[in-house]
Amino acid sequence: LSSQGRRDRRSRPSPRPPYSITVLSAAMKSPATTLLLLSLLSATYAFAASSASPTSKLQLKYFDIRGAAETCRVILALGQEDYDDARYIIDPATFQSPEFVEAKENGDLKMNLNRAPVLLTPDGQTIGQSKAIERYLARRCGLMGRTPEDDAIIDCIAEHCRDVKDAARQKGFSKFTKNKTDEEKARDRSEWFEKDMPEMLRKIDEAIQETSASAGYSFGNTPTYADVVIWALLRDCFAADLEDTTKAAEKCSSLNAIADQIASNPGVSKWLKE
Repeated sequence: LSSQGRRDRRSRPSPRPPYSITVLSAAMKSPATTLLLLSLLSATYAFAASSASPTSKLQLKYFDIRGAAETCRVILALGQEDYDDARYIIDPATFQSPEFVEAKENGDLKMNLNRAPVLLTPDGQTIGQSKAIERYLARRCGLMGRTPEDDAIIDCIAEHCRDVKDAARQKGFSKFTKNKTDEEKARDRSEWFEKDMPEMLRKIDEAIQETSASAGYSFGNTPTYADVVIWALLRDCFAADLEDTTKAAEKCSSLNAIADQIASNPGVSKWLKE
């Protein structure tokens, strides 16, 4: 190179470092500022981590039993929704769950008043109360109506089914009832399955004939949340009550067709076999 070229290259200013590096370099001269910047960077990375994979899909938290979460699981199977089925293991010897206790202590269950189930949504919201979770999932999976009126009718049918379960509890014949003798429980149980429950189911069967547009559906001609609730009422009961429940519903052709339709859905059928 000519002497002029060498002088030009020597006089050319060096490239400036990126602004963030310049600021960081200057800040490193002050310990207090350095600690502040490191804290901000740490918080930024923590926020990014918390917004990623842990909430990338639904997470349903409940015990390792069917119980109050099974209707939610069937809705998710019907809607083919991928989710994290997180379960608290119960020790068969003590009927205690250390994982559940830890979750309460960590505040994971606050939205259900330290009970299970709870649902964690992809955006990090926690939902408590099994019925609220069911309805949220039903809307998410397209199992509610197209209008507020449709939703109300579907809810109406679901509430009829809840009335049946509530009436059974009020009858007071379960093994947990403490103020009755075994003979009194047996009497009330027979009265429930032979008289009370068949009558309530008959009324629901007649009601859905007004809203169903096709056999196997309680509203319109596609599966809805109400159909899943009917399935749960007739098919997802205690094993000791299944035979008597089936007999109580034997004359309810519409209800049985709906329960069979849900059970035969490929996604639900696969879930039930698992």
